[in-house]
Amino acid sequence: MLFQVGDIVTRNSHQNDTFFVIVEIEGNIAYLKGINLRLYADSDLNDLVKVEGKDVVDDERITDSITSDLNLDRSEFFYLPGKVLHIDGDEDYLKRCMNFYKKLNIMAYGLCLKENDIKTEIRSYLENLNPDIVVITGHDAYYRRKGSQDNVMNYKNTVNFIEAVKEARNYEKNQDKLIIIAGACQSNYEELIKAGSTFASSPKRINIHALDPAIIASYLALYDRNKTVDLLDVLAKTKSGADGIGGVMTKGCMFVGYPR
Repeated sequence: MLFQVGDIVTRNSHQNDTFFVIVEIEGNIAYLKGINLRLYADSDLNDLVKVEGKDVVDDERITDSITSDLNLDRSEFFYLPGKVLHIDGDEDYLKRCMNFYKKLNIMAYGLCLKENDIKTEIRSYLENLNPDIVVITGHDAYYRRKGSQDNVMNYKNTVNFIEAVKEARNYEKNQDKLIIIAGACQSNYEELIKAGSTFASSPKRINIHALDPAIIASYLALYDRNKTVDLLDVLAKTKSGADGIGGVMTKGCMFVGYPR
């Protein structure tokens, strides 16, 4: 079978469990990027199966799930959702997350930065935009061959995320005034929480969905700021669940007004 850049494929050796797009081909090797998972991989072309005529993106269903569960009564009340600053190391995933926020009528500002540049740029954007929620994400990976998962040096970008979180938390130390959602696939969850994240990936060092950070941010942006969020409920809204993202108790960010 002939393959070309842009084809949607799965891998036979991994039970065809993940959808990828081919981003580059060199000889008999294809370089892949996850459609729904924040994941890079490579594969022998002979291991690939082309996916055609199938909707591999599930954003619409996730959007409907959030709005239906929050049950916002727009007939009498008006709502002022929390403001989101979403910083992403991947431009494609950033665009997807921004579309997700737009469908939910959430004011969100998107910024694409390389993971190692976020720490030096984040403070100026926090000062200018004064968001209620900041998302710090992109790509990460735990390299098992390097050693223990407790060592942050054994990860692709966890150190960069930690430094960015610390910078954000130095800007605003109060967890209730600035909610920080940080990490990507297989990130060191414990160290991100220690650094000051409100929510972080990944407790079980698994790959997370491209929208998982945005799902958490959206739910909190649309949740009454006078009420404490049900932690188990909000984690259950993500595609990866509590294995992929964890966090601490917090309140929502939305003002509710009357009359409309």
